[in-house]
Amino acid sequence: MTSLTNTDLPPIRIATRASQLALWQANHVADRIRAISPGTVVELVEVTTSGDRNQSDALRTLGNTGLFTREVQAAVLDQRADLAVHSLKDLPTEGVPGLCLAAVPERAPMFDALVLPQSSNGEPTLAALPPGAKVGTGSPRRQAQLLFVRPDLQLSEVRGNVDTRLRKLDAGEYDALVLAAAGLTRLGLGSRISATFEPPVMYPAVSQGALGLECRADDERVRAVLASLTDPVTFAAVRAERRLLAALRAGCHAPLGVFSQARDQELHLEAVVLRPDGTHRWMAAATGTLQEPEKIGQAVADRLVAQGATAVL
Repeated sequence: MTSLTNTDLPPIRIATRASQLALWQANHVADRIRAISPGTVVELVEVTTSGDRNQSDALRTLGNTGLFTREVQAAVLDQRADLAVHSLKDLPTEGVPGLCLAAVPERAPMFDALVLPQSSNGEPTLAALPPGAKVGTGSPRRQAQLLFVRPDLQLSEVRGNVDTRLRKLDAGEYDALVLAAAGLTRLGLGSRISATFEPPVMYPAVSQGALGLECRADDERVRAVLASLTDPVTFAAVRAERRLLAALRAGCHAPLGVFSQARDQELHLEAVVLRPDGTHRWMAAATGTLQEPEKIGQAVADRLVAQGATAVL
């Protein structure tokens, strides 16, 4: 009796959104699986989410959780696919019965980026934008932090894929955009990054730059394959950040930013919560071991609650 080879086994099917960035991320994971499991056939299953269908309304008006994940998760649950690849910042902290977060690979750059028009020859800084400059970003987190530094800015929702947003910028609809550096880098558009925002000017979103790989909890084959894709330091950092988010009962569109740093066996987590208009900012931080990231996230949440930050969440 001969044993099965990888080519004899069913393909591993990856559920993904059909956006340019989501497809890059899914193909990246597919290539990683093929590299660690030679001969394994990997296929993509494209899914349209509610967030993708509505390209006109502000994201905050469409509901607070699962806009870009529900339908992708459903494809795994009903066995049209075997795993889902998410931008982890979009994945709600409340788990879905039957699914598990099986892997978090090494994080890409977590910071936000200032993007100026291609025709711009001005200084690439937030301070150098003209008074009343129109900046494209629909994120309440980014908007609040921008207004904290530059209350004169005119902030406007911008939807569509990255190429669409860049075309609008270059056509003069905006003076600048704020986008995730990770997305630009992954799409080969790193040259469009005019400047990178770092704390204390702007704190990233929870899990920004990280991918979350979900599969069925009882799928031992896929869980075993995905286990080797996890970066332990990244996984610890996002567990701390997601615990903070869950403890505050804040959604992914809340004016909440985080910054985690690992050194040796320690993890340091900072967080900010802002009024939506940027007129006040609460800050807290905690440090602990990489082995207990949830305790760190909970400690930061408790300190923000004690300061009254949940009033705006």
